[in-house]
Amino acid sequence: MSQIHDILKRYWGYNAFRPLQEDIIQSVLLKQDTLALLPTGGGKSICFQVPALAVEGICIVISPLIALMKDQVEQLKKRNIPAVALYSGLTRREIDIILDNCVFNHYKFLYVSPERIQTELFIERVKRMKVSLLAIDEAHCISQWGYDFRPPYLEIIKLRDILPQIPVIALTATATKEVKADILDKLAFRQPKVYQKSFARENLSYSAFQEEDKERKMLTILQNVPGSAVVYTRSRKRTQQLAEWLLKTGISADFYHAGLNNDQRSYKQDAWINNHIRVIVATNAFGMGIDKPDVRTVIHMDLPDSLEAYYQEAGRAGRDEKKAYAVALFNKSDLEDLKHRVEQAFPPVDFIRRVYQSLANYYQIAAGSGYLANYNFELEDFCKTYKLQAGETYHALKRLEDEGFIQLNEAFFSPSKVFFTIDKKQLYEFQVANASYDPLIKMLLRLYGGELFTSFMIISEQALARQLQASRSDIEKMLTMLHSLQVLIYDKQKDKPQLTFTTVRFNTQDLPIQARHLEIRKQQELQKIGAVIDYVTHQNRCRTLLLLAYFDEISELECGVCDNCIEKKKQKDFKDYYYQHRKQIMEALSSQEISVQQLLHRIKPKDEKALIDTLREMTNTGEIRYNAKGNIYRVQPNS
Repeated sequence: MSQIHDILKRYWGYNAFRPLQEDIIQSVLLKQDTLALLPTGGGKSICFQVPALAVEGICIVISPLIALMKDQVEQLKKRNIPAVALYSGLTRREIDIILDNCVFNHYKFLYVSPERIQTELFIERVKRMKVSLLAIDEAHCISQWGYDFRPPYLEIIKLRDILPQIPVIALTATATKEVKADILDKLAFRQPKVYQKSFARENLSYSAFQEEDKERKMLTILQNVPGSAVVYTRSRKRTQQLAEWLLKTGISADFYHAGLNNDQRSYKQDAWINNHIRVIVATNAFGMGIDKPDVRTVIHMDLPDSLEAYYQEAGRAGRDEKKAYAVALFNKSDLEDLKHRVEQAFPPVDFIRRVYQSLANYYQIAAGSGYLANYNFELEDFCKTYKLQAGETYHALKRLEDEGFIQLNEAFFSPSKVFFTIDKKQLYEFQVANASYDPLIKMLLRLYGGELFTSFMIISEQALARQLQASRSDIEKMLTMLHSLQVLIYDKQKDKPQLTFTTVRFNTQDLPIQARHLEIRKQQELQKIGAVIDYVTHQNRCRTLLLLAYFDEISELECGVCDNCIEKKKQKDFKDYYYQHRKQIMEALSSQEISVQQLLHRIKPKDEKALIDTLREMTNTGEIRYNAKGNIYRVQPNS
């Protein structure tokens, strides 16, 4: 018991666990298959990282998102915990070295994308690793009922066959009853322990407003609620337009989307995290893996495709457990657009096959080859080359991704890396014989150390150029030459969208994609859209209870802070005041007409607005009227 608290304090600096974390950790340490459902910001990663640090061996973490893997690996490294990630885009040599180092216990955590666990190279090395725990992050991806189904997740069960005695922890922030059952089934949980924290967020006020002028409403919200904010919108172009408009109104803002290069994304993200800018206007490419506790407002200018996505994105507000707001803005056309987008998102099977064949031609991949081959991908160039319409092509690519044939990473960044392929003695001999390369090699060793002989090390060409008083292009040329001379491997920086073939390339006519299956998926998406529409248009029920019901959590305890709860309270308060004020007004008007100011002076109400509202209601019902002087008088029956 004390060991896990010591680990928490040593590496994270916390004195106590959050609710359910300790129970989940104890379950894992007892080697029980465990499903943890914790809301966004609920500290899911600690639930597998702490128990993994408490036992010998390596923890394998399966995660679908490269950005999330990289972020968690960096966070662990900052805490001096050895961790590494294996994902598409790495060279075979890099993968080989990473897996070897895992076999020899150089790492405590190995993060891996689900596509990679199917390779023979990975499977053979895993058999030689001392694995202590298998952690499945974003576990909802294993379910066809989930909002982000990933077919490669279905292959995780094969890893369980290889590691039959190793406990599994599956983690997700959002799961309906069907998804939870699917996770337990598809991962073959044995006597599972299920821990679920309530999806209710007591400090988070949800609202949904139908507005014709959504921009003006957004501005009003930001002016009324101080502090850091995220504004979500679908269009990359619109992120920039809204950010520029906010700047003109005097609100510090910037925009973010997957089309920016890595330096731009990092700069904007860091500026927002450090409160140099107040509002970040972004597509849903923003937010994953970002832990900023003091976000006061999340505004959706466009409705998301599912309540799961909305709950995750809205849940980035108020992680410090202080009052925060999640607001969805919509108009009538938005509701129709949601349905229309689902129709567009499922192009005909023949067109999907055409796009698949075009990809094979574009990269010159023969049938039966190309498994896990990784390529730079520019949608505009691809569409231009094969005379394809960009929007329809993008949707076809997403369907190919859903079916497990490709993986498209639109915000990919991989920094330059170097690994020495010869030993220290051979390197010294090379330096003696090739004096022109000696300064660069010495500088590499000085800046990045002896690990260059055992692992691929991230390098900065700019830093090397500065130290050697050379140009960056000269450094790149020398590293490229050293690579060709087989002194080192130079994996140059990549900063373009990446496309990976996650199966061998099929003959197009044999591509196992079925119209019936796509139609089922479309109907599922339409159901999810229906749940979103029901959520935003509901005018009576508590917003939190609407979300809880969607996630099969039974509760009748209203939040009291959403727009619907506040409106109900106002109506109740008005009724309470109405009868009291009506009696006072009728008495004041029993024998004379009177001005509003005289009435206020005579009654002296606690809430002047409530009295004015009562006057308005009594005017509507015909009990009182205003004369030409503006005075109020009582209407006599039958007058």
